[in-house]
Amino acid sequence: VQLQASGGGLVQPGGSLRLSCAASGAIFSINRMGWSRQAPGKQRELVAAVTVGGSANYADSVKGRFTIFRDNAKNTVYLQMNSLKAEDTAVYYCNADVVVSWGAPPAHYWGQGTLVTVSS
Repeated sequence: VQLQASGGGLVQPGGSLRLSCAASGAIFSINRMGWSRQAPGKQRELVAAVTVGGSANYADSVKGRFTIFRDNAKNTVYLQMNSLKAEDTAVYYCNADVVVSWGAPPAHYWGQGTLVTVSS
């Protein structure tokens, strides 16, 4: 199973970016999908997560600005980031709880990071 993230880049404060993360490989189903981030010198933190049914939760720091959603048919999760701030600068990592076959327990996978830089 691989998670391929894309969409990072340089954006000015107040701007928007959309991150995408597509899961591929031996996938039976995917439970929770999410995004975490790690800023320089800081620990990795959860940004947002979404269940297969679409229920989402967010870190307090991004509520009202970020939206997580998924396309189950494409095994893809997105993170729409609006009103970006300098403190949102970080490497963003997608993750997913993947079931690879009927009856198997979910396993947690991480994608490679994608850098988001918010700067004027």
